[in-house]
Amino acid sequence: MIRLAYNTNSTQNHRLKDAVALIADSGYDGVALTLDVNHLDPFAPDLVIRCWRLRGLLERFGLAAVIETGARFLLDPRSKHEPTLISPSASGRARRLDFLTRAVQVAEAIGAEAVSFWAGVPIGGAAEPGAERDQAWSRLRDGVATLAEHAAGCGVTLAFEPEPGMLVETVEDWRRLAADVPGLGLALDVGHCLVTGEADPADVIRAEARALRTVHIEDIRRGEHVHLPFGEGELDLPAVLRALDDVRFGGLVSVELSRDSHRADLMVPAAMEALRAAMPRSLADPVGSRP
Repeated sequence: MIRLAYNTNSTQNHRLKDAVALIADSGYDGVALTLDVNHLDPFAPDLVIRCWRLRGLLERFGLAAVIETGARFLLDPRSKHEPTLISPSASGRARRLDFLTRAVQVAEAIGAEAVSFWAGVPIGGAAEPGAERDQAWSRLRDGVATLAEHAAGCGVTLAFEPEPGMLVETVEDWRRLAADVPGLGLALDVGHCLVTGEADPADVIRAEARALRTVHIEDIRRGEHVHLPFGEGELDLPAVLRALDDVRFGGLVSVELSRDSHRADLMVPAAMEALRAAMPRSLADPVGSRP
């Protein structure tokens, strides 16, 4: 059985309770909750109380959860995804670490299965000099190690996502980081494999099955980092679903279509229909456990 979820960053025009209801009613097994200004802002007052209410809401609908930390302007309203764990500013890195620590707190409070996060973009991008990239890597390793120690104390699982254009953009980059931070799980976005061209997504799933903690899924075109509705890109969806079933992946597989939030009322159920239609006939269990 493959357990499906939908990312709340793809329901940005819905109140969180309405998004959760839409996701549940469409047959998903869980929610990938992106902490953001409109969906459980971790910096707003009464976080613990709001977490209790959310946990009750998820339990009422029978939904599992993972925590996502890819909010665009939560930390800096004028700079997308900044600051990060690799920012030159110590205060900036501390702000990101504080946010990620709060994400762990939320995960513990609502019983989420994992917290997914990423590295950030080097200041000089791909052309950044080697010495500066080494410094960025050192900052990242230290920040992730600190977060991992805190998460372990809370009993929360961490999953690191390779992201195109970031310091850790490939699964091979994640392997290097995981070697420095034992126990660090993998958050695999299958579409990113087509963007970077590093490997076939199904092959990565099979190779890293033991490290997989959460999976993101969408359609996508090779070399273009634009998340697309299923059927509009080049992802071999049946092959990915078959690989997930082959390795008996038990975590959540979350649809991420943030650019389609304005039509989430249509895309949430449509994505479920596409996933069910793509399920290979040879699999005995249907996609998802909900009707």
